[in-house]
Amino acid sequence: MRRRTSPPHETAGSPRPSRRIHAEVHGKLPELAHCESCDASYRNGRWTWEPAPADSYPATCPACERAQSQHPAGVLRAEGGFAVAHRDELAAMLRNVAESESAEHPLNRIMDIETSDLGLVITTTSARLAVSLGRALARAYGGSLDQPGTSAEQDALIRVGWVRD
Repeated sequence: MRRRTSPPHETAGSPRPSRRIHAEVHGKLPELAHCESCDASYRNGRWTWEPAPADSYPATCPACERAQSQHPAGVLRAEGGFAVAHRDELAAMLRNVAESESAEHPLNRIMDIETSDLGLVITTTSARLAVSLGRALARAYGGSLDQPGTSAEQDALIRVGWVRD
């Protein structure tokens, strides 16, 4: 039995047209955008603190979007007798760590630091920052750190716990 062949392409010497569908990239910002809330600028595919040019496109950075919608990416709970007794000291240290982290990575920011009967609850705009803050507490003050494994989901909420009695 003979195999059937497909009909030849219109111009046999040229390659076949690509079958891949070239979808538009949705949600990608144009180059030279700036956040109207925090003055971060978007260039070369990343957010920086460099001043934006005058002709840049106004936008809202992902960190400001998270803060406005109250949708944190990370939550750090600092609990225990030590955390209750040293709330102000811990909060100041965490702000310093977050400030140095944010200087290099503008999307890593603390959204809020709340006090509770058990200690502090810190919400962050990035999961990476919540883990970094927990590690900083463990390095500086000891205690036990409970950090989750990595998650492939970008919108997953990361919960980190630090306890010292």
